[in-house]
Amino acid sequence: MRVRYLLPQPEIHTAAVVLAAGKGSRLKSPIPKVAHIVAGRPMLHWVLDALAALNLDKIVVVVGHEGDQVRDLVESAQVDNTVCVTQVEQLGTGHAMRCALGLTNGEHPDNDPSLLADAERILLVYGDGPTLSPHTLVELVEGGQGNEATVLTTMLDDPTGYGRIIRNTSGMVTEIVEQRDTNETQASIREINTGIYCFEREPLVKALGQLTTDNSQGEEYITDVVGILAPRVGAVVVAPDEVMGINDQIQLAESAAVLRTRIIRAYQENGVAIIDPATTYIEHGVSIEPGAVIEPGCHLRGTTRIGAARIGPNADLTDTTVEDGATITYSVVTGATIGADATVGPFAHLRPGTVLAPKAKAGGFVETKNATIGEGSKVPHLSYIGDASIGAGSNIGAGTITCNYNGYKKFRTTVGEGTFIGSDSMLIAPVTIGNGAYVGAGSAVATDVPDGALYIERAQPVVKDGWASKFHARYAKPDTDQ
Repeated sequence: MRVRYLLPQPEIHTAAVVLAAGKGSRLKSPIPKVAHIVAGRPMLHWVLDALAALNLDKIVVVVGHEGDQVRDLVESAQVDNTVCVTQVEQLGTGHAMRCALGLTNGEHPDNDPSLLADAERILLVYGDGPTLSPHTLVELVEGGQGNEATVLTTMLDDPTGYGRIIRNTSGMVTEIVEQRDTNETQASIREINTGIYCFEREPLVKALGQLTTDNSQGEEYITDVVGILAPRVGAVVVAPDEVMGINDQIQLAESAAVLRTRIIRAYQENGVAIIDPATTYIEHGVSIEPGAVIEPGCHLRGTTRIGAARIGPNADLTDTTVEDGATITYSVVTGATIGADATVGPFAHLRPGTVLAPKAKAGGFVETKNATIGEGSKVPHLSYIGDASIGAGSNIGAGTITCNYNGYKKFRTTVGEGTFIGSDSMLIAPVTIGNGAYVGAGSAVATDVPDGALYIERAQPVVKDGWASKFHARYAKPDTDQ
């Protein structure tokens, strides 16, 4: 559920424009820049979710490179009142804003002037800024009251490469000077432009009409709007980790680390014991209840849901539900359900469709797939249980295998309640072993076993006296070929 934040003046219609048309060449990746996964979700989804918390009238996403893929991303985010417009040619940030406002003279059919016609205030953000939080956006809007534009800025110890914020004696922004154009005094300024703005619509539209392409790139820059509207431009300063843009794989990893830290801290504040945050990776979409203990080296992904359980060390869970009291150690679990007080591992691999009932066990080097292990039943070690149902209170001996695949189809094995399967048995599906039955160690079970029966299948033993001595004597002779 998304948190809704009330803007300070709800009678002012506020919209947002998200620039997501760039290629992201420095990422050196075949997928669109904003589609890259950060802490478990596409970076564009982080941005749209932050905007959704403001309950805006409209969110317009400007797409360009791989536009169809980006449109699909927008749709999958399921954020209300979000539409896409197209920047056919990437001619700068100012041109992208004109596309969003429908001021490009019919350049593309979806660039509709009516989309933002009712907006009195427009936020401008970037699709590659996943660390931007709703709180910061609200701060930008609140700080922009009375200004024709407000710039979100931050302070960097090393501002090299970024546009510097130039203020007058009243603290208002008069211009943004790019690195290549700074003089010695301006180059020493630590306050830099993040490229995120809050504009009043009418002054913005007028300023966009004055933009030119008289620069080295031949593009329209939104930063030039600041100079046009100055000195009626304010600024809001935020922490650097709020405004981390992503241009390469290094920054992608850095932003993911920031988001994971926020996720972990939120769980810790809610009563989850995370022993070593530095080696714990929790993605967006995971849910952990108070009282859970997360040991070092854990990876929690997808839609994983964890109750007051103990996870780890070194457990990798994806799309898995873990109930209260369960423990999982040194194991990989995907698409499984682990019941209350059940135990997994060490070194188990539970694949999709696995269900461990309460107090069940999948022990060391056990692999399961599409299998239900009944309440209190144990698969202690070194077994493969696939396409199977095991009743309550049964024991599966070490080395047991369900032979479920004939090269074309999968077949199911059913083991009843209170049943004992001896070590090194092969259960050749389809087969049913009844309640309370026993299967002798080393058996290959290819026929159904009735309730309470004993099944033994072994070859007739052969013993040859003296064979081993003769064998060793033969090979103990010197090898004359060498």
